[in-house]
Amino acid sequence: MLILKHKSAMPAQIAKRHGEDAVILDLTSKGPEPWVRFSPFYPHGDIPVPFSEGVVSQSVEGAWQGLKVFESQDVDLSKMAVTHMRGIKRTVRRLGAVRGHRRGVRGEELLGYLEARWELYLPMYLWVLENRLQEEVGRLREAAQGERAVVLLDYETNGSVVDLKKPLSHAALVKRYVEGRWPRREEG
Repeated sequence: MLILKHKSAMPAQIAKRHGEDAVILDLTSKGPEPWVRFSPFYPHGDIPVPFSEGVVSQSVEGAWQGLKVFESQDVDLSKMAVTHMRGIKRTVRRLGAVRGHRRGVRGEELLGYLEARWELYLPMYLWVLENRLQEEVGRLREAAQGERAVVLLDYETNGSVVDLKKPLSHAALVKRYVEGRWPRREEG
């Protein structure tokens, strides 16, 4: 059984609720190997950027941030080259309000937040799961079928693509992928 918890959850609380033998896996950029590889900041390299033939990103987050368009700045391809998991974020404090995500590095269309999740983030993260993390996914599948609870830690716990009030949890996406329930638009 896979369970999603916030990174700040105390191990004692997890043990009390899910058993002393619960396996706790930190899937954030601060987690240990190999689980840190599930972080969208992890530089897997050569991740195809949607609607951008021949353009690749080191990380999912690098492409997500790089395609973001602000009041004072358009796309930033340098974010796609970051390999050290730091300095990737682009903020409204520095760049003004977000206008949307460019549909490809040379695209003219700006996608709203929900459309950008569906057309950019989800395809890139799925590509990483299928092309860079199959061994780790296999280990999670095997662990999830065991007797012990497997707790996935993330800084976010929102597993709903359409809930725009909170950032989407990549650990929730991992859970859904391992369980064979990858999000589909028709689900809402």
